[in-house]
Amino acid sequence: MGTPEPPDPHGGNLQAAARRLGCRPDQLLDASASLVPFGPPPRLRRLLIRALGSDLRDYPDRDYAALCEAIAAWHGLDPARVLPGNGAAELFTWAARDAAAGGLSLLPSPGFADYRRALACWGGTWRSLPLPLDWSGAGPGPWPLAEAAAEAVEAAGSGAAVLWLTNPHNPTGQLWSRRSLEPLLERFALVVVDEAFLPLVPGGEEQSLVPLLADHPRLVVIRSLTKLFSIAGLRLGYALGDPGRLARWAGWRDPWPVNGLAAAAGRFLMADQAGLRRWQGRVQRWVAGEGAWLEVRLAAVPGLEPLPSAANYLLVRSRPPDASLQPLRLALERRHRILVRDCRSFEGLGEDWLRIAVQDRAGNRRLLGALEQFSRGR
Repeated sequence: MGTPEPPDPHGGNLQAAARRLGCRPDQLLDASASLVPFGPPPRLRRLLIRALGSDLRDYPDRDYAALCEAIAAWHGLDPARVLPGNGAAELFTWAARDAAAGGLSLLPSPGFADYRRALACWGGTWRSLPLPLDWSGAGPGPWPLAEAAAEAVEAAGSGAAVLWLTNPHNPTGQLWSRRSLEPLLERFALVVVDEAFLPLVPGGEEQSLVPLLADHPRLVVIRSLTKLFSIAGLRLGYALGDPGRLARWAGWRDPWPVNGLAAAAGRFLMADQAGLRRWQGRVQRWVAGEGAWLEVRLAAVPGLEPLPSAANYLLVRSRPPDASLQPLRLALERRHRILVRDCRSFEGLGEDWLRIAVQDRAGNRRLLGALEQFSRGR
């Protein structure tokens, strides 16, 4: 089948995939990006239609005061501890500028490639901390790299270092306990915690580090609204942290990084706390039920081994190990118009790994049917 094309570091590139496959984007089942399949909420769509007036015509508020207040109220924080961003990715760029000045960055691997992209913008140095690639449960469990992190800092001869964490971890889906992460906050010059998927995880908020912000000025938590509400096209995330640090980030970046429609959507979604709780509960019930359903059925597919996940995606390796899953990935694309995540973009993973985003029941059945055909050689 030829040499596989270079992996996309993000997934979800429907337009490019449709051009490559000669089809329309709406003909694709996208299991490469981990979004809620039944979003966005209908009430948000109605709000955006109304927002096509002043929110489209006028410049956004440079301070995003109303948006910050809504986010802060949800988390029980001072609005000065909130910085909205053009998706979490923009905020990683400013976290990396701080990190590059703070010393060596430690990145658990396999991990999200965007952290390395952001650090490279500022000439930051980093070292990978390999995660064990076998685990028995999705968590919450203890973070397994505390000793390795201490040894890495000592070996580098640096008294200051930066730790990047993802909870639940991407791409493994493991949920780390707050109890195991809290001791790390005193050991590093900066701790950046990516909680983009945490609101989707049943019981996940109980492991969030947001309640620790007041006592730990070197902690920054970054969240995304695109995953929870399935609004990736709006590009909306936020950082929570020390007011002085966030004010410094705001001074570095371009004016109006969040557009008026995204800001209006964020205000609306976060200010309606009762509606947000209902939506989050619906999402978490889907993750718990559909994720478990799909994991069991993937485990029955010859050649695949899904690993336990607390998130709305499953990391899958070949069975037996080290067998390439690229022929399967390409067959899913070319024959069935199904996209799954090529894991070669995650440091430490190769052709024998895929990440599959949980869909609704119809989407999951479509995926399983395609896998069954492949396993039968059809």
